[in-house]
Amino acid sequence: MRSSVLSLDSARSALSATPPLDRAVASALPTRLRPADLLRLTDEGAEDVLAGRYDHLLPANGIWPTDERWATRLLSDDEVDVWLISWTPGKSTELHDHAGSLGALTVLSGALSEFRWNGTELRRRTLTAGDQASFPIGWVHDVMRAPAAVESAGPLDPTLSVHAYSPPLTAMSYYEVTGHGTLRRSRTVLTDQPEGDM
Repeated sequence: MRSSVLSLDSARSALSATPPLDRAVASALPTRLRPADLLRLTDEGAEDVLAGRYDHLLPANGIWPTDERWATRLLSDDEVDVWLISWTPGKSTELHDHAGSLGALTVLSGALSEFRWNGTELRRRTLTAGDQASFPIGWVHDVMRAPAAVESAGPLDPTLSVHAYSPPLTAMSYYEVTGHGTLRRSRTVLTDQPEGDM
């Protein structure tokens, strides 16, 4: 009995003499940026767009596309992509996720309808100018210009939003709701474009 106590004491001494590991513990997320960081980036991007700092990236003569969504990249590096998106009436993104990227948005003008899968059904919310939202990994949603924005602003007035993705988008998966009330992945595409095909 005494020898096992000595062995245990020897083991404890050896462990306490071992220096701690000098390596960083990896984050469980694929990016060091957090949703709050992305919300700040979209808010700053929105302010910069409204202040005219990105006028050189906007459509020629200030004429916004009316048939298809339009986007331009405002910022890009190894950690994050920031986009300005113009939304057109009746065009949705389809149910999708952002693969291994976190996301966030700020609405600049007009309003967006988001339909989010909550595990059992699609839940709708409307985001109006000044509203923000963030999207963790695994967030499945469909986004479109809100019908109310079309009615109140007219089809030629843009609904604009700034989006940030970290790490930058590389793929998106698309989904459909089955007749059994479950979600089924229909396809995955490699892309660096925001919110579906532009």
